[in-house]
Amino acid sequence: MTIITARTRKSDGKLVRIHDDGREEVLEAPPIRPMSEEEIEAAALSDPDNPPRAAAELAKMKRVPRAKTLRRALRLTQEEFALRYHIPLGTLRDWEQGRSEPDQPARAYLAVIARDPEGIAKAFEKKPFAAE
Repeated sequence: MTIITARTRKSDGKLVRIHDDGREEVLEAPPIRPMSEEEIEAAALSDPDNPPRAAAELAKMKRVPRAKTLRRALRLTQEEFALRYHIPLGTLRDWEQGRSEPDQPARAYLAVIARDPEGIAKAFEKKPFAAE
C-alpha cells in the first residue's frame, strides 16, 4: 500500500498537507527571520542560477510591463482583465508585449486598479444615470 501526501497552499495562504484519505492537515510555517545586508549579499553571490547583475546588464534586460504584472497579481487572463476593466483586449496585449506603452491617463487608471481592483470592478457594474 502506498500512502501519498501532497503539500499545497490554500486560497487563504495556509500551507496544508493533503493525505490520501482526503484529510487536510494545516502545517505551521517557520518564523521568518530578517536577513542582514551581509547575509543578503552572501546569499545572492552563492546562487548559481541568479547571479547579481551589473548595472550595464540590468539596463539591457527587458522590463515587465506594469499591466502584465498587475493582471497576473489579480490572477486574471488577458480577456478577463480587459472585460472587467473596460480596456480593449488588443490594447492590453500591445502593452503586455511591449509594442506600445500606456499613456499617462492609462497609467493613472492602472494605478487606481492596483489600489482598489474590486472597487473599480464594482463601479462598472452599476447602471449609468438615466437622462431626465
